[in-house]
Amino acid sequence: MKNQVTSYVLIRYQFPKTIAIKARREVPYEFKLASRLLLDEMVFNFNKGLLEERINEAIDKQDIEQFKKLSKQYAKYVK
Repeated sequence: MKNQVTSYVLIRYQFPKTIAIKARREVPYEFKLASRLLLDEMVFNFNKGLLEERINEAIDKQDIEQFKKLSKQYAKYVK
């Protein structure tokens, strides 16, 4: 797979002239993809758990409207 490259330009200021130092760091695509998938799964699980807690609170309070609203949102996580 092709590596994606991130480039940085570091500038050291000296009085009469400026010297630019260029640095490159290559991050393999596989690492970026794996970290993105891990973050997506963590956010998914957090949001799903938060909805479950809110649904349980709505059931405990017997708030039917809130339960229906949250159930529609939760259905997207179960499919």
